[in-house]
Amino acid sequence: MKLTVAAVQYNISWQNKEENFSRLNMLLQEVEADIIILPEMFQTGFSMESEKLAEKENGKTLQWMQNKAKEKNAAITGSFIVEENNTYYNRLFWVNPDGNYYTYNKRHLFRMAGEHQYFSAGKKLTVVEYKGFKFLPLICYDLRFPVWSRNVKDKQPIYDCLLYVANWPEPRTYAWSKLLEARAIENLCYVIGVNRCGKDGNNIEYKGSSAIIDFKGNALQTAKPFSEEIIYSTLNLESLKLFREKFPAYLDADDFELKL
Repeated sequence: MKLTVAAVQYNISWQNKEENFSRLNMLLQEVEADIIILPEMFQTGFSMESEKLAEKENGKTLQWMQNKAKEKNAAITGSFIVEENNTYYNRLFWVNPDGNYYTYNKRHLFRMAGEHQYFSAGKKLTVVEYKGFKFLPLICYDLRFPVWSRNVKDKQPIYDCLLYVANWPEPRTYAWSKLLEARAIENLCYVIGVNRCGKDGNNIEYKGSSAIIDFKGNALQTAKPFSEEIIYSTLNLESLKLFREKFPAYLDADDFELKL
């Protein structure tokens, strides 16, 4: 069983939703894939102006994602700011071609940018099953916390591919690249990290360095630095299962309880 993914690295226009929708409409014209992955806060950039930029869950951005998923006959995922009961979340949406969707609220809020002051943290993981694969979608700073993405329950893997959508600044690119590789190796899974490029409204620069990594930690595709680019790769579920059979490290995993 195989599945093609497209990771979209692009320069997000600062807090300009319409311009970002227009840019993405152009970038995605020729894309053919089973899954299209966009960066964190893909229609505003990584902004702390949560009250100004937030939408209700079923607002314009979700409708754009649903229309695009139907048009491309592909699942599409990325995060944006959502208001719910006077609370703000950095919420990832996974939208299927039929319009049905899953959500995940970012758990680890980046306090160095004050994110914890403007957003509320998520409290549960979301595993998405699509075309025979199981995906665990996470957001940016979550990458630094391996316990949250631990891929074992009852001595068995719980997902096949780990996703990180991000606005990860250029000075910490080395950590980004190495942690993506580490998550793949320790969890015996594919890992896809999709980062933005360019400068945001706070004059923070992003190198991009989006990558698709196999279950041994090898890069299948890496985006050009500082450049808009869509990278593609085909994930092979049978190859992953064969490797897990030969190297079932999850059978020796320690048992513990995660307390939130």
